[in-house]
Amino acid sequence: MKLKYLAIALMAVLFSSCTESVMDDINADKANPPAEMVSGKFIIPGAIMNTAFNTISGNYAWYISSFTEQEFGTGDNQLRRAELRDPGEIAASTCFNNEWNDTYTTMHSLYEVMQKCAEGGMDEGKDDLLGMAKVLMAMELGVLTDLHGDIPYKEALTGLNNLQPKMDKQEDIYKDIFTLLDEGIACLENGGSYVGSSDILFNGDTDQWIGLAYALKARYKLHLYYRDNNVLNDVIKYATKATAYFDGAELDVFDPDNNNNPWTAYFWSRLYTGSSKTVADLMEDRNDPRLEVYSLNFFGWDLTAEPGDEEAARLTQACNAPAWLDNGAATIHVFSKSELYFILAEAKARLGKDASADFATAVEASFDDFQNSDPGYTYFEASSAAAYIATLPVTLKEIMVQKYLSQVRDEQIEAYNDIRRCKALGEEFIKLTNPKNTNSNGNAWPLRLPYGNSDVLANPNVREAFGTGNEAGKYIFTQPVWWAGGTR
Repeated sequence: MKLKYLAIALMAVLFSSCTESVMDDINADKANPPAEMVSGKFIIPGAIMNTAFNTISGNYAWYISSFTEQEFGTGDNQLRRAELRDPGEIAASTCFNNEWNDTYTTMHSLYEVMQKCAEGGMDEGKDDLLGMAKVLMAMELGVLTDLHGDIPYKEALTGLNNLQPKMDKQEDIYKDIFTLLDEGIACLENGGSYVGSSDILFNGDTDQWIGLAYALKARYKLHLYYRDNNVLNDVIKYATKATAYFDGAELDVFDPDNNNNPWTAYFWSRLYTGSSKTVADLMEDRNDPRLEVYSLNFFGWDLTAEPGDEEAARLTQACNAPAWLDNGAATIHVFSKSELYFILAEAKARLGKDASADFATAVEASFDDFQNSDPGYTYFEASSAAAYIATLPVTLKEIMVQKYLSQVRDEQIEAYNDIRRCKALGEEFIKLTNPKNTNSNGNAWPLRLPYGNSDVLANPNVREAFGTGNEAGKYIFTQPVWWAGGTR
């Protein structure tokens, strides 16, 4: 009898175990397996897209385009308030909260890829994957610290393990950026073809990733020029190495029907941006053929707006706008060929070396970019670039002006960095004309961007840096980032 009951009990246990197993299988989300089961190869495409779409060309760039006066903020909403330098808008922790969170999310994903590539990880030995992750991490980290200064980093990427990470100094973060790039180059030089077509930027070409890493080293070395005027030879060395590997990095995955690039999607959904007279005047003074591309009459009003013009800032469908905003398939620059050669030209000019060839290559690349940004129409002849370059002096000022003009396409963040870097050096190559840049309280032009609201609320370390009460966020008008002469 006891054996009978024991058999029944065993059958119940087996049935229960079988049922639990079946239920576990039914409840498993096979379409979205847990992160620990997914190779980093399938995380990299999203990280590349998020870097280009959210970090480089999202809300950061749209607001900054008003601060640099490369575009005009209009539409009687957020960008109007930015254009009029409303501190309640641009100093608020809510202003860039989405981009702050998106960038940290991408960095966390890249951190997970690196963990997967570590010893014992599922992607151990996949050096091409690890190299790409390190280069992207360096770029994400660079944008975040360049815009905000001191930020949480070393304790910030482990998810729930630390919800209140400490702040890292920008000076230390820059050291980490160069370490990441050096390690990334070493991994990529080992070769490998594991990532392959999952790499939506270079289709698995590790040489081009090496070129991007050296270009970033040149960019970030140049950022440090105020802090160390001995960096220029390194800038030239790294930029020259980059030219041996690639001609720039452009994300070319968009189409005009179902997958617009972020600038086109933003323009047609909100109509918050238009052409700025600061740019138009610089182009008119030089008889620049790119002006026709930059200031196109979309809406029947031929208006290139004066920065800070309150009436124009309240208008919708009135300002002229760049032609490429109507091309949803236009590429996004992760790092443009023109920037690379402008970096070379600037470093050589500052050292008293001949910069003419690099300057010409940079301007030619910009002309190609303007023309190709709207392929449905030919705005100027192919020979226009050479004829235009022949009229330009090869001076440090003109190099910086031409770089600024080339960056109106979608490189406003780096233009913002250049303006702040030159300001620290006592140089004003780009004269900003918005009268709202100063007010009765003094400077109203942001020297950096405020921290994101999620961490201001949840992390006392960030909240202390942001400030409280009437002083909350006001530091952005008084404190440059470290590489531009500040303390944090």
